[in-house]
Amino acid sequence: MRTTETGTAGSTGRAVALALGIVLAAGGCTVQGAGADGVGRPPVRVDVTRTPPGNTPADDRSPGAPPARTEPRVLWTRGDTGRDIRELQARLRQVEWLVDGPTGTYDDLTERAVSGFQGKRGLPRTGRTDTVTWQRLLAMTREPGRWELYLMGGQPAAAPDPRCLTGRVLCISKSSRTLRWMIDGRTVSTMPVRFGSQYTPTREGVFHVYWKSRHHVSTLYDSAMPYAMFFSGGQAVHYSYDFAAHGYAGASHGCVNVRDEAAIADLYAQVSNGDKVVVYR
Repeated sequence: MRTTETGTAGSTGRAVALALGIVLAAGGCTVQGAGADGVGRPPVRVDVTRTPPGNTPADDRSPGAPPARTEPRVLWTRGDTGRDIRELQARLRQVEWLVDGPTGTYDDLTERAVSGFQGKRGLPRTGRTDTVTWQRLLAMTREPGRWELYLMGGQPAAAPDPRCLTGRVLCISKSSRTLRWMIDGRTVSTMPVRFGSQYTPTREGVFHVYWKSRHHVSTLYDSAMPYAMFFSGGQAVHYSYDFAAHGYAGASHGCVNVRDEAAIADLYAQVSNGDKVVVYR
């Protein structure tokens, strides 16, 4: 009877141990076993995160069917704004699909330009710039320069020169191509401006408005200079039809051109003879 009880207990112990090993293995724990000689074997680690062989999810496509089509991701669409839109528009200008801008706003003109570009290359004419359209455009164009991105203005104004911080000042930065109208250190308005070429440069320094001429016409170049505010010899701040039409693709004969007629009309009404003009880099 003692032998039977010992045998039963031994069998039960082995069954419990075996069951415990299975449970531990299934849980991803380390299972320590022993060989026939009683020497411990290296731990066996069971990775429960891997899918067992033969249990991979079945492909629900029928045999021989083509791979599922992945739609290109849309990057920009109508209504989007920002520097990326400026680059898109500048590159569309390079391949002559866009005439205006860059403006930094994905408007109806940009949408039509993108649609035309897509159709010419056999892409779906969505008017939205997706990854495929963008890669095709990148391959056909070069990185636009700073003034290509801001061809018609809109660039951030540079910090005012210290000489602009007192009094009434037309504070004109050549580095950012902007004019700030400032009164006692406060910026009243800001607008993009254009300068003379290397052959007819705009002079730098501190000047004063000495003459205003609303409907001025240049006797030297026979060109209109509306809202002219003269500050140095024949150089003046004035509205430019050419700047309004072509942006920074052109240059003046030394004057400071403004392309926004409404803005300079308002500025002309505020500026008086004797107000300071600072032109700096």
